[in-house]
Amino acid sequence: MPLPPTAYTCSKQFEGYPCCHRQWRHPGHCRFMHGYSRSFTVWFAAKELDACGFVVDFSSLRPLEAQLRQQFDHTFLVNGDDPLLSQWQALHDQGALDLRVMENVGMESTARLVWEWANALLHERDGSRSCCWKVEARENRANVASYEDWPAWFSAVAS
Repeated sequence: MPLPPTAYTCSKQFEGYPCCHRQWRHPGHCRFMHGYSRSFTVWFAAKELDACGFVVDFSSLRPLEAQLRQQFDHTFLVNGDDPLLSQWQALHDQGALDLRVMENVGMESTARLVWEWANALLHERDGSRSCCWKVEARENRANVASYEDWPAWFSAVAS
């Protein structure tokens, strides 16, 4: 995906989110509860730098980091249509696990979710000056999924 003309870019890595999930539809071992320490690399772009000369001030990303920690730190992720959802909810209510229900717990969908969160934060704060254009979601060193897109509000400015 080409960058808009004269766009500056940078990236930030977020690491250390141990959680578990299951892909209940998977015919193999992924249907069982299993865990990873998820990490994310988030790419940003801006047509112009801010007053400090940054695409994105990394210290301003604390709300995104808090959202990642709340969603993925020592949590159990399940799809909203998991047939065992009521049992998982009961275990959550008993304090045995910290349940997070998602549309899809897969890394591809997780990458898109983080992309959406990053762009919501940036758009609210910076208007259309900066955006997130790519997120890599890792469940370990070997397995990576990514989502790339330009938010419509940034593409319109870049055109």
